[in-house]
Amino acid sequence: MEFDDSVLICDEVDPVLNKILQDNGLKVSYEPKITPEQIKEKISNFNIVIVRSRTTLTKEMIQNADKCKIIARVGVGLDNVDQVAAKEKNIRVINAAEGAMNAVAELVLGFMLSLARQTARGDRAIRNGQWLKNELKGTELRGKYLGIIGLGNIGKRLGRLARALNMNIIGYDVIPIDEEFAKEVGLMKADLDTLLQSSDYVSIHVPLLDSTYHLINAQKISIMKKTAKIINTSRGGVVDEDALYEAIKSGNLGGAALDVFEKEPAVGNKLAELDNVILTPHIGSQTKEAQSLAANIIGEKIIQILRGVI
Repeated sequence: MEFDDSVLICDEVDPVLNKILQDNGLKVSYEPKITPEQIKEKISNFNIVIVRSRTTLTKEMIQNADKCKIIARVGVGLDNVDQVAAKEKNIRVINAAEGAMNAVAELVLGFMLSLARQTARGDRAIRNGQWLKNELKGTELRGKYLGIIGLGNIGKRLGRLARALNMNIIGYDVIPIDEEFAKEVGLMKADLDTLLQSSDYVSIHVPLLDSTYHLINAQKISIMKKTAKIINTSRGGVVDEDALYEAIKSGNLGGAALDVFEKEPAVGNKLAELDNVILTPHIGSQTKEAQSLAANIIGEKIIQILRGVI
């Protein structure tokens, strides 16, 4: 079965997505550098709109999407799509939550290893003509307590990777935690405060909502171990960056690794002043494998929706 729906792709995506759509007869307009003003003008001409992380589909844009049936995000979160406006227009909103699962979990694991052995600091020092061999005494991950906030696809994948390194896993979520997974990794369930008090590393995997904005704030950081490290690959607003900066600078927290920020691009962020902080430019799902998988997932979901399968 072929379809004659028109598709607007607003961001750079893996070519496999174009192929899936075009092989099924869809007319694809690939415009990875399209501006917000151009989207407002053109969106009324398309049945399907696809974005990644560069483009935000606002209420004003979606209100113009009179022909639109599907909005798809080739990624995990949906905070760059006004879902209320989409619902009002009876537009189905989908994402590829499964696509970035392994990529993000591996990034977190890399952050933990780097924080434990201070490899990023050592690299910077050598580039600046310093040899810090005696200063950079690290720790091992084996036996340490990893607190995972949010046990969805990414959180569970991280738990499995960390368990393979003989870490102890503590989990917190506002929704019931998968019992089979908990048994598999020996997960200790806890409330948020207990998790923060007990963990050597805390990794955050929750969406940015009113209820999660500054979930990790000065009060929450104050109950953590002074040697603990915070890792955030979810959304920037979940962590109060000012509170994080003050805690690390004053020695009341051991360090942090952030891939997401309240303001992006995060060039000039004051956290860059601190030695025991690692900052990366929102690259959690930026692997060839994850981008290809997410594109495949979105392509197949769109076709299945058009066929009435899902």
